[in-house]
Amino acid sequence: MMLEPSIDSLQEKIKSKYTLVTLSARRARELKQGSAPMVDKPTSSQKVGVALEEIQSGKLTYINSDVIQSRTETL
Repeated sequence: MMLEPSIDSLQEKIKSKYTLVTLSARRARELKQGSAPMVDKPTSSQKVGVALEEIQSGKLTYINSDVIQSRTETL
């Protein structure tokens, strides 16, 4: 059984597996609570699958907290 999108293609977008899991779980929770998908016609019927499709398409990203920390220190 092949899962789409693949973990390899997702890790091109987000390097850390931990961040990938956390981000997709949080987004799946938002979708479950009624948020609209950010991709047109998602192929997955599962909320986590839709979240992963959003990451693959580049519509769901994150900001590294280390970057935010360094920006606030320079102010």
